[in-house]
Amino acid sequence: MTTVTKKDPVFVVVQLSGGNDFMNTLVPYSNHRYYDNRKFLNIAPEDVLPLDNTLGWHPEMAPFKELYDRGMVAVVQGIGYPDSNRSHFRGMDIMHTCTPHEVSTIGWLGTVIEQMDPGKENPLTGVNFGVGLPRAMSKAGVPVTSVSNLDEYGLMSGLAAEDQRDKALKIFKDMYAQAIGSGPVMDYLSRTGSDVITGADMIKVAPEQYESTVEYGDSQIAKSLRDVARVHTADLGTRIFYTQQGGYDTHANQLPSQPGLFRDLSRAVNDFFADLEEHDADDNVVMLIFSEFGRRIADNGSGTDHGSGGGAYLVGKPVVGGLYSEYPSLEPDKWAKGEDLEHTIDFRGIYGTILEQWLGLEASPIVYGNFEQIHPFKNS
Repeated sequence: MTTVTKKDPVFVVVQLSGGNDFMNTLVPYSNHRYYDNRKFLNIAPEDVLPLDNTLGWHPEMAPFKELYDRGMVAVVQGIGYPDSNRSHFRGMDIMHTCTPHEVSTIGWLGTVIEQMDPGKENPLTGVNFGVGLPRAMSKAGVPVTSVSNLDEYGLMSGLAAEDQRDKALKIFKDMYAQAIGSGPVMDYLSRTGSDVITGADMIKVAPEQYESTVEYGDSQIAKSLRDVARVHTADLGTRIFYTQQGGYDTHANQLPSQPGLFRDLSRAVNDFFADLEEHDADDNVVMLIFSEFGRRIADNGSGTDHGSGGGAYLVGKPVVGGLYSEYPSLEPDKWAKGEDLEHTIDFRGIYGTILEQWLGLEASPIVYGNFEQIHPFKNS
Protein backbone atom coordinates (compact mmCIF):
# COMPACT_ATOMS: atom_id res chain seq x y z
CA MET A 1 0.00 0.00 0.00
CA THR A 2 1.30 3.44 -0.90
CA THR A 3 1.52 6.07 1.80
CA VAL A 4 0.89 9.77 1.46
CA THR A 5 3.94 12.00 1.54
CA LYS A 6 4.09 15.76 1.46
CA LYS A 7 4.61 15.51 -2.29
CA ASP A 8 1.24 13.82 -2.76
CA PRO A 9 -1.61 16.34 -3.05
CA VAL A 10 -4.66 15.54 -0.93
CA PHE A 11 -8.11 16.89 -1.74
CA VAL A 12 -10.98 17.27 0.74
CA VAL A 13 -14.52 18.06 -0.42
CA VAL A 14 -17.19 19.52 1.86
CA GLN A 15 -20.64 19.54 0.28
CA LEU A 16 -23.20 22.01 1.65
CA SER A 17 -26.37 20.12 0.82
CA GLY A 18 -29.57 21.97 0.03
CA GLY A 19 -28.35 25.03 -1.84
CA ASN A 20 -26.45 27.55 0.28
CA ASP A 21 -27.46 31.22 0.14
CA PHE A 22 -24.30 32.89 -1.17
CA MET A 23 -25.70 36.41 -0.76
CA ASN A 24 -26.00 35.95 2.99
CA THR A 25 -22.66 34.16 3.27
CA LEU A 26 -20.62 36.89 1.63
CA VAL A 27 -22.91 39.89 1.96
CA PRO A 28 -22.81 42.78 -0.58
CA TYR A 29 -23.49 45.16 2.28
CA SER A 30 -22.72 48.36 0.37
CA ASN A 31 -25.21 47.60 -2.43
CA HIS A 32 -28.72 48.99 -1.97
CA ARG A 33 -30.10 46.33 -4.32
CA TYR A 34 -29.32 43.72 -1.69
CA TYR A 35 -31.46 45.51 0.89
CA ASP A 36 -34.15 46.32 -1.67
CA ASN A 37 -34.64 42.61 -2.34
CA ARG A 38 -33.84 41.20 1.08
CA LYS A 39 -36.33 43.24 3.05
CA PHE A 40 -36.84 40.53 5.66
CA LEU A 41 -33.74 38.40 5.31
CA ASN A 42 -30.79 40.76 5.34
CA ILE A 43 -27.64 41.24 7.36
CA ALA A 44 -27.28 44.82 8.56
CA PRO A 45 -24.09 46.61 7.49
CA GLU A 46 -22.98 47.04 11.08
CA ASP A 47 -23.29 43.28 11.68
CA VAL A 48 -21.20 41.94 8.81
CA LEU A 49 -17.55 41.03 9.23
CA PRO A 50 -16.01 43.23 6.52
CA LEU A 51 -13.84 41.62 3.88
CA ASP A 52 -13.47 44.95 2.11
CA ASN A 53 -15.63 48.05 1.65
CA THR A 54 -18.20 46.22 -0.49
CA LEU A 55 -18.39 42.65 0.84
CA GLY A 56 -18.60 41.22 4.34
CA TRP A 57 -18.89 37.78 5.93
CA HIS A 58 -21.98 36.63 7.77
CA PRO A 59 -21.41 37.43 11.48
CA GLU A 60 -21.21 33.73 12.38
CA MET A 61 -18.35 33.14 9.94
CA ALA A 62 -15.63 34.62 12.17
CA PRO A 63 -13.49 31.45 12.34
CA PHE A 64 -13.67 31.19 8.55
CA LYS A 65 -12.79 34.88 8.18
CA GLU A 66 -9.72 34.17 10.31
CA LEU A 67 -8.55 31.67 7.71
CA TYR A 68 -9.32 34.16 4.95
CA ASP A 69 -7.32 36.87 6.73
CA ARG A 70 -4.40 34.43 6.93
CA GLY A 71 -4.48 34.10 3.14
CA MET A 72 -5.78 30.52 3.20
CA VAL A 73 -9.17 30.99 1.49
CA ALA A 74 -9.85 31.58 -2.20
CA VAL A 75 -13.45 32.72 -2.65
CA VAL A 76 -14.92 31.67 -5.98
CA GLN A 77 -17.72 34.14 -6.65
CA GLY A 78 -20.66 33.35 -8.90
CA ILE A 79 -19.96 29.65 -9.50
CA GLY A 80 -22.56 27.78 -11.55
CA TYR A 81 -23.37 26.77 -15.11
CA PRO A 82 -25.72 27.94 -17.89
CA ASP A 83 -29.46 27.48 -17.31
CA SER A 84 -28.99 26.21 -13.76
CA ASN A 85 -31.26 23.35 -12.72
CA ARG A 86 -33.20 24.13 -9.54
CA SER A 87 -33.93 20.51 -8.61
CA HIS A 88 -31.85 19.34 -5.65
CA PHE A 89 -31.36 15.88 -7.09
CA ARG A 90 -30.59 16.90 -10.65
CA GLY A 91 -28.65 19.98 -9.55
CA MET A 92 -26.36 17.97 -7.30
CA ASP A 93 -26.17 15.20 -9.90
CA ILE A 94 -24.82 17.74 -12.39
CA MET A 95 -22.24 18.99 -9.92
CA HIS A 96 -21.18 15.39 -9.23
CA THR A 97 -20.89 14.20 -12.84
CA CYS A 98 -20.18 17.37 -14.88
CA THR A 99 -22.97 16.45 -17.33
CA PRO A 100 -25.70 19.14 -17.38
CA HIS A 101 -27.44 17.70 -20.45
CA GLU A 102 -27.53 13.97 -19.69
CA VAL A 103 -27.59 11.59 -16.75
CA SER A 104 -24.24 9.91 -16.15
CA THR A 105 -23.14 7.05 -13.91
CA ILE A 106 -19.57 8.39 -13.74
CA GLY A 107 -18.69 10.70 -10.88
CA TRP A 108 -15.85 13.13 -11.53
CA LEU A 109 -13.98 12.01 -8.42
CA GLY A 110 -14.56 8.38 -9.31
CA THR A 111 -12.43 8.99 -12.37
CA VAL A 112 -9.85 10.83 -10.27
CA ILE A 113 -9.58 7.93 -7.84
CA GLU A 114 -9.27 5.49 -10.74
CA GLN A 115 -6.40 7.49 -12.22
CA MET A 116 -4.65 7.80 -8.87
CA ASP A 117 -4.90 4.06 -8.18
CA PRO A 118 -5.36 2.29 -11.53
CA GLY A 119 -4.37 -1.04 -10.05
CA LYS A 120 -7.04 -0.76 -7.32
CA GLU A 121 -4.37 -1.50 -4.75
CA ASN A 122 -5.70 0.75 -1.98
CA PRO A 123 -9.42 0.86 -1.11
CA LEU A 124 -8.67 3.93 1.00
CA THR A 125 -7.54 6.11 -1.93
CA GLY A 126 -11.02 7.63 -1.75
CA VAL A 127 -12.88 7.84 1.58
CA ASN A 128 -16.32 9.27 2.23
CA PHE A 129 -17.49 10.19 5.72
CA GLY A 130 -21.26 9.85 5.77
CA VAL A 131 -23.99 7.33 5.03
CA GLY A 132 -24.16 6.00 1.48
CA LEU A 133 -21.82 7.04 -1.29
CA PRO A 134 -21.60 10.45 -3.02
CA ARG A 135 -22.37 10.21 -6.71
CA ALA A 136 -19.18 12.19 -7.33
CA MET A 137 -17.12 9.21 -6.18
CA SER A 138 -18.98 6.50 -8.06
CA LYS A 139 -17.57 4.74 -11.09
CA ALA A 140 -17.89 1.11 -12.10
CA GLY A 141 -15.09 -0.98 -10.67
CA VAL A 142 -13.59 1.83 -8.55
CA PRO A 143 -13.48 0.89 -4.84
CA VAL A 144 -14.36 3.64 -2.38
CA THR A 145 -14.62 3.31 1.39
CA SER A 146 -17.59 4.98 3.07
CA VAL A 147 -17.67 5.42 6.85
CA SER A 148 -20.52 6.76 8.95
CA ASN A 149 -18.73 6.50 12.33
CA LEU A 150 -14.98 6.04 12.37
CA ASP A 151 -14.83 5.09 16.05
CA GLU A 152 -17.21 2.17 15.52
CA TYR A 153 -16.19 1.25 12.00
CA GLY A 154 -13.19 -0.95 12.71
CA LEU A 155 -14.91 -2.62 15.66
CA MET A 156 -17.91 -3.97 13.76
CA SER A 157 -18.54 -7.69 13.62
CA GLY A 158 -19.26 -9.27 10.27
CA LEU A 159 -23.00 -9.06 10.87
CA ALA A 160 -22.83 -5.42 11.95
CA ALA A 161 -20.74 -4.55 8.93
CA GLU A 162 -23.23 -6.29 6.66
CA ASP A 163 -26.10 -4.43 8.33
CA GLN A 164 -24.37 -1.08 7.83
CA ARG A 165 -23.71 -1.95 4.20
CA ASP A 166 -27.38 -2.79 3.65
CA LYS A 167 -28.50 0.46 5.26
CA ALA A 168 -25.99 2.43 3.20
CA LEU A 169 -27.18 0.74 0.02
CA LYS A 170 -30.82 1.53 0.78
CA ILE A 171 -30.05 5.22 1.34
CA PHE A 172 -27.85 5.22 -1.76
CA LYS A 173 -30.64 3.73 -3.90
CA ASP A 174 -33.32 6.01 -2.43
CA MET A 175 -31.22 9.10 -3.14
CA TYR A 176 -30.58 8.34 -6.80
CA ALA A 177 -33.77 6.55 -7.76
CA GLN A 178 -35.54 9.91 -7.50
CA ALA A 179 -33.16 11.35 -10.05
CA ILE A 180 -32.55 8.49 -12.48
CA GLY A 181 -35.19 5.85 -11.86
CA SER A 182 -34.54 2.12 -12.00
CA GLY A 183 -33.12 -0.33 -14.54
CA PRO A 184 -29.51 -0.81 -15.64
CA VAL A 185 -28.30 2.46 -14.11
CA MET A 186 -29.64 1.55 -10.68
CA ASP A 187 -28.21 -1.97 -11.01
CA TYR A 188 -24.82 -0.41 -11.58
CA LEU A 189 -25.20 1.90 -8.59
CA SER A 190 -26.11 -1.04 -6.41
CA ARG A 191 -22.92 -2.85 -7.38
CA THR A 192 -20.89 0.28 -6.72
CA GLY A 193 -22.51 0.80 -3.34
CA SER A 194 -21.80 -2.76 -2.27
CA ASP A 195 -18.11 -1.87 -1.95
CA VAL A 196 -18.60 0.93 0.58
CA ILE A 197 -17.12 -0.92 3.58
CA THR A 198 -14.15 -2.50 1.85
CA GLY A 199 -11.52 -0.70 3.93
CA ALA A 200 -12.77 -1.47 7.46
CA ASP A 201 -9.74 -3.43 8.62
CA MET A 202 -7.31 -0.91 7.17
CA ILE A 203 -8.97 2.24 8.47
CA LYS A 204 -9.51 1.12 12.05
CA VAL A 205 -5.92 2.03 12.96
CA ALA A 206 -6.56 5.75 12.43
CA PRO A 207 -8.30 6.45 15.76
CA GLU A 208 -5.71 4.37 17.59
CA GLN A 209 -2.82 6.47 16.30
CA TYR A 210 -4.40 9.90 16.67
CA GLU A 211 -3.71 12.46 19.39
CA SER A 212 -4.54 16.16 19.27
CA THR A 213 -4.98 19.17 21.51
CA VAL A 214 -7.62 20.64 19.18
CA GLU A 215 -11.12 20.41 20.64
CA TYR A 216 -13.68 20.14 17.84
CA GLY A 217 -17.32 21.11 18.31
CA ASP A 218 -20.18 18.66 18.72
CA SER A 219 -21.67 19.19 15.26
CA GLN A 220 -21.77 16.43 12.66
CA ILE A 221 -19.54 18.40 10.27
CA ALA A 222 -16.99 18.82 13.07
CA LYS A 223 -17.00 15.08 13.75
CA SER A 224 -16.62 14.32 10.05
CA LEU A 225 -13.69 16.69 9.59
CA ARG A 226 -12.05 15.30 12.71
CA ASP A 227 -12.37 11.87 11.09
CA VAL A 228 -10.74 13.25 7.94
CA ALA A 229 -7.88 14.59 10.05
CA ARG A 230 -7.46 11.26 11.83
CA VAL A 231 -7.25 9.27 8.60
CA HIS A 232 -5.04 11.83 6.88
CA THR A 233 -2.53 11.94 9.73
CA ALA A 234 -2.45 8.13 9.88
CA ASP A 235 -0.80 8.06 6.42
CA LEU A 236 -3.07 5.40 4.96
CA GLY A 237 -2.69 6.62 1.40
CA THR A 238 -6.01 8.47 1.16
CA ARG A 239 -5.92 11.15 -1.52
CA ILE A 240 -9.59 12.08 -1.84
CA PHE A 241 -11.85 12.77 1.15
CA TYR A 242 -15.54 13.63 0.94
CA THR A 243 -18.10 14.74 3.51
CA GLN A 244 -21.13 16.97 3.72
CA GLN A 245 -23.20 19.24 5.92
CA GLY A 246 -26.94 19.27 5.38
CA GLY A 247 -29.63 21.80 6.19
CA TYR A 248 -29.11 24.47 3.55
CA ASP A 249 -32.53 24.20 1.88
CA THR A 250 -33.75 27.31 3.66
CA HIS A 251 -37.16 28.05 2.12
CA ALA A 252 -38.44 28.99 5.57
CA ASN A 253 -37.00 30.03 8.93
CA GLN A 254 -33.68 30.97 7.40
CA LEU A 255 -32.93 33.64 10.00
CA PRO A 256 -32.84 31.20 12.92
CA SER A 257 -31.39 28.22 11.02
CA GLN A 258 -28.61 29.61 8.87
CA PRO A 259 -26.48 31.15 11.65
CA GLY A 260 -26.10 27.78 13.37
CA LEU A 261 -25.03 26.13 10.12
CA PHE A 262 -22.40 28.79 9.51
CA ARG A 263 -21.24 28.65 13.12
CA ASP A 264 -20.74 24.88 12.95
CA LEU A 265 -19.14 24.95 9.51
CA SER A 266 -16.71 27.81 10.07
CA ARG A 267 -15.54 26.48 13.44
CA ALA A 268 -15.16 22.94 12.09
CA VAL A 269 -13.08 24.07 9.11
CA ASN A 270 -10.91 26.29 11.32
CA ASP A 271 -10.38 23.46 13.83
CA PHE A 272 -9.58 21.02 11.04
CA PHE A 273 -6.76 23.14 9.66
CA ALA A 274 -5.48 23.89 13.17
CA ASP A 275 -5.38 20.14 13.75
CA LEU A 276 -3.45 19.50 10.54
CA GLU A 277 -1.04 22.30 11.38
CA GLU A 278 -0.41 20.79 14.83
CA HIS A 279 0.48 17.50 13.13
CA ASP A 280 2.62 19.21 10.47
CA ALA A 281 0.26 17.68 7.93
CA ASP A 282 -1.26 20.76 6.30
CA ASP A 283 1.11 21.56 3.47
CA ASN A 284 -0.39 19.09 0.99
CA VAL A 285 -4.13 19.50 1.74
CA VAL A 286 -6.65 21.61 -0.18
CA MET A 287 -10.35 21.71 0.65
CA LEU A 288 -13.24 22.60 -1.66
CA ILE A 289 -16.49 23.79 -0.06
CA PHE A 290 -19.41 23.92 -2.51
CA SER A 291 -23.20 23.71 -2.80
CA GLU A 292 -25.46 22.58 -5.65
CA PHE A 293 -26.85 26.07 -6.32
CA GLY A 294 -27.44 29.47 -4.75
CA ARG A 295 -30.75 31.03 -3.70
CA ARG A 296 -33.01 33.64 -5.31
CA ILE A 297 -32.15 37.30 -5.05
CA ALA A 298 -35.37 38.27 -3.25
CA ASP A 299 -36.41 36.61 -0.01
CA ASN A 300 -39.87 35.09 0.36
CA GLY A 301 -40.65 36.60 3.75
CA SER A 302 -39.25 33.66 5.72
CA GLY A 303 -36.42 32.22 3.65
CA THR A 304 -35.09 31.98 0.12
CA ASP A 305 -36.03 29.73 -2.79
CA HIS A 306 -33.82 27.77 -5.17
CA GLY A 307 -31.67 29.94 -7.39
CA SER A 308 -28.23 30.05 -9.02
CA GLY A 309 -24.96 31.99 -8.99
CA GLY A 310 -23.59 30.58 -5.75
CA GLY A 311 -20.17 30.61 -4.16
CA ALA A 312 -17.42 28.07 -3.50
CA TYR A 313 -14.27 28.17 -1.41
CA LEU A 314 -10.82 26.66 -1.77
CA VAL A 315 -9.08 26.44 1.59
CA GLY A 316 -5.61 25.41 2.66
CA LYS A 317 -1.98 26.34 3.18
CA PRO A 318 -1.17 25.90 -0.55
CA VAL A 319 -3.94 28.36 -1.52
CA VAL A 320 -3.40 31.97 -2.60
CA GLY A 321 -6.24 33.63 -0.74
CA GLY A 322 -8.50 36.32 -2.15
CA LEU A 323 -11.50 36.90 -4.38
CA TYR A 324 -11.75 35.08 -7.69
CA SER A 325 -14.17 35.59 -10.59
CA GLU A 326 -16.78 38.32 -10.11
CA TYR A 327 -19.63 38.75 -7.66
CA PRO A 328 -22.85 38.31 -9.67
CA SER A 329 -24.53 41.57 -10.61
CA LEU A 330 -27.49 42.66 -8.50
CA GLU A 331 -28.81 44.90 -11.29
CA PRO A 332 -32.24 43.60 -12.39
CA ASP A 333 -31.36 43.53 -16.10
CA LYS A 334 -28.48 41.12 -15.32
CA TRP A 335 -30.51 38.57 -13.37
CA ALA A 336 -30.85 34.99 -14.60
CA LYS A 337 -34.43 33.82 -15.20
CA GLY A 338 -35.61 37.20 -13.96
CA GLU A 339 -34.96 36.42 -10.29
CA ASP A 340 -31.61 34.64 -9.85
CA LEU A 341 -27.98 35.65 -9.62
CA GLU A 342 -26.30 34.93 -12.95
CA HIS A 343 -23.23 32.72 -12.66
CA THR A 344 -19.91 34.34 -13.57
CA ILE A 345 -17.71 31.23 -13.79
CA ASP A 346 -18.50 27.64 -14.71
CA PHE A 347 -18.04 25.08 -11.93
CA ARG A 348 -16.29 22.80 -14.42
CA GLY A 349 -13.55 25.40 -14.73
CA ILE A 350 -13.03 25.28 -10.97
CA TYR A 351 -12.89 21.49 -11.07
CA GLY A 352 -10.44 21.83 -13.95
CA THR A 353 -8.34 24.21 -11.87
CA ILE A 354 -8.16 21.65 -9.06
CA LEU A 355 -7.50 18.75 -11.41
CA GLU A 356 -4.69 20.33 -13.39
CA GLN A 357 -3.10 22.79 -10.98
CA TRP A 358 -3.43 20.79 -7.76
CA LEU A 359 -3.87 17.10 -8.56
CA GLY A 360 -1.79 17.06 -11.73
CA LEU A 361 -4.43 15.40 -13.93
CA GLU A 362 -5.76 16.33 -17.35
CA ALA A 363 -9.09 18.06 -16.84
CA SER A 364 -10.93 17.93 -20.14
CA PRO A 365 -11.70 14.15 -20.17
CA ILE A 366 -13.09 14.43 -16.62
CA VAL A 367 -15.14 17.63 -16.94
CA TYR A 368 -15.95 17.02 -20.62
CA GLY A 369 -14.51 20.17 -22.13
CA ASN A 370 -12.25 23.13 -21.60
CA PHE A 371 -13.48 25.84 -19.25
CA GLU A 372 -12.01 29.03 -17.83
CA GLN A 373 -9.71 28.34 -14.90
CA ILE A 374 -8.48 30.51 -12.05
CA HIS A 375 -5.00 30.43 -10.45
CA PRO A 376 -5.48 29.98 -6.70
CA PHE A 377 -2.47 27.83 -5.81
CA LYS A 378 1.07 28.72 -4.88
CA ASN A 379 3.68 27.56 -7.39
CA SER A 380 1.06 26.85 -10.06
